[in-house]
Amino acid sequence: MCRMSQPPTNRSTGPRPARPDASMSLLTHVMDHSLDEGYAEAAARRAEGGTGLPRTVKAKLGLAGGLVLAAMVVTLGAAQARISAPVIAKEREELISRVERATATADGLENDIERLRSDVAGRQRQALKEHGGDQADLVALLSGATEVHGPGLKLTVDDAKGASDTAGGGPRESAGFSDTGRVRDRDMQRIVNGLWQSGAEAVSINGQRLTALSAIRAAGDAILVDNRPLVPPYEVLAVGDRNRLSTDFQDSADGQYLHVLQENYGIRYSVSKEGDVRLPAASSLIVRTAEPKKGAS
Repeated sequence: MCRMSQPPTNRSTGPRPARPDASMSLLTHVMDHSLDEGYAEAAARRAEGGTGLPRTVKAKLGLAGGLVLAAMVVTLGAAQARISAPVIAKEREELISRVERATATADGLENDIERLRSDVAGRQRQALKEHGGDQADLVALLSGATEVHGPGLKLTVDDAKGASDTAGGGPRESAGFSDTGRVRDRDMQRIVNGLWQSGAEAVSINGQRLTALSAIRAAGDAILVDNRPLVPPYEVLAVGDRNRLSTDFQDSADGQYLHVLQENYGIRYSVSKEGDVRLPAASSLIVRTAEPKKGAS
């Protein structure tokens, strides 16, 4: 019996039969992927020893915490300043009031001193006039009891440029001076004595009238005239024959001494002839009388 052969079927040409569960793809996905991907990632990090939070989240949390802490500090500081501000302001006002009261008291005392000084000087000048006789004006002039003016000389003396307080080993240090470039009390003494010897009738330094009882001393680096400090430059005024006074002083030993200070130590000075210089009266005078001792021959 002969069997007829059937032609082979072509599987590629026919439609593929559909899966029975094709309509349930969502349910199939849920069944195949029952664990959420984010949860799975977190679980993997925990298994590896992680903290469970991404680094960015931890950084943000740290920044937020720092900002909160800074805000708390600023708030507390502002509150403290607000509380203490009235106390500080009150203390400041009290201090200012104390300074103002002390300044007013000092000003009043200075005014009293000047008033008493003027009164004493006036009484002394009156005593000189009463007992000076025909020589009253001359006595008042020589004693510094009255203001004077006339032709004379102006001598300005100043420290050397860049003078310091550094001690050295020059000749001026060996003589008791601490700096070669600074004007000292001994220098001013020689200048004034040279002016007197050259014919000056009245002398002042920086407005301080000199008398026969005036003292030029030093206190540290400051020069004192009758216990009043002077500040450089030192302006020395002398009343007298300006031509003769200028020539005689610059030719004298004291004038040459001043020139040596300029040449060797840089001390600056200038001399000028003036048609009219004005010198004030001495700020304080002491009137004394000399009497022979009883029993003296």
